[in-house]
Amino acid sequence: MKATWDIFCAVVDNYGDIGVTWRLARQLAAEHGLAVRLWVDDLQPFVRLCPTADASAEQQWQQGVQVRRWPARWQGDAPGQVVIGAFACQLPDGLAEAMAAQPRAPLWLNLDYLSAEDWVEGCHGLPSPQANGLRKMFFFPGFSENTGGLLREASLLGRREAFGADARTAFLRGLGVEVQPDTRLISLFAYENPQLGNWLDVLAADGSNATHLLVPHGRILGDLGQWLGEGELAVGAVHRRGALTVQVLPFVSQDDYDRLLWSCDFNAVRGEDSFVRAQWAGAPMLWHIYVQEENAHWEKLDAFLALYRQGLSDAAGQALVELWRAWNMDQAMGQAWQNLQAHWPELRQHARQWCAAQAARPDLATRLVQFYRNSL
Repeated sequence: MKATWDIFCAVVDNYGDIGVTWRLARQLAAEHGLAVRLWVDDLQPFVRLCPTADASAEQQWQQGVQVRRWPARWQGDAPGQVVIGAFACQLPDGLAEAMAAQPRAPLWLNLDYLSAEDWVEGCHGLPSPQANGLRKMFFFPGFSENTGGLLREASLLGRREAFGADARTAFLRGLGVEVQPDTRLISLFAYENPQLGNWLDVLAADGSNATHLLVPHGRILGDLGQWLGEGELAVGAVHRRGALTVQVLPFVSQDDYDRLLWSCDFNAVRGEDSFVRAQWAGAPMLWHIYVQEENAHWEKLDAFLALYRQGLSDAAGQALVELWRAWNMDQAMGQAWQNLQAHWPELRQHARQWCAAQAARPDLATRLVQFYRNSL
């Protein structure tokens, strides 16, 4: 009999939380043969990621996963053998009591946010005893052997390598994108950022490189429209300024977003889900980290940069750091982008090497399953 896993997702950051939990749920069902129930409090964002889903359904099956609407109070269903609260969300009322009433208490995991900070290794796998006798275990994704790893389907890198020039051309044409020869392709998925115009000015004025910027529908479109002097930007709109072509894309499924990242020479991404997928794309990237109170996110940014820049020359590493800090700390982007150009070949090679090094470690789903087996 299949083990049942319950994953709870409270959608608080548009698509990041549901993006991670949906990928995880699909992989656990497809690769590990588990019965997975994904409980979501807001199904509307889920439909954007999974277009076949029904936002009004109380329960539905999607790609081998039972997707359920989060109940106000737990009743009726027996908890699974594993209960995962993603990103420190509070479980439905009554679920903890139902877990405690089981003949064998489920493994209760708090799947936390991804971070490269030093303290993560020390907290990964630690228990948190609860008042009702249950134990909640902390599980941290991460970049080292002493963390929970990164989300990565078993076939992902093989599919990326099989995505050749013809497949790239066909995929982009399906989105209405025609790339001209000798044009650099950049994807942009970001939060609002006042420095966008400064970056675009430099791209438009670049006499050495033509750039085609692909912008999936999202929060950055307001800043983009302001720079273009346009109102609301329509999906499919193409604008040209100097050496820069800007094109607005529809919000695509997760699988198509992977293909978009594979198609581009440089990927600007945000949050956690697209950040990890950009690393698997093996191309130079720029991360827009989610803003936290009192700028606590800057420590997370610097922690990752300290890890990621290892293996780069001092000059390339410094150029990368300056660009990422400018983008995330409201500083001028133009000079930082220009400084990066001299190190482009090294950054491309480094992105591939980083991807290979991370892929040599077990992925997040595999480590979760092993953690459960070790708990039996």
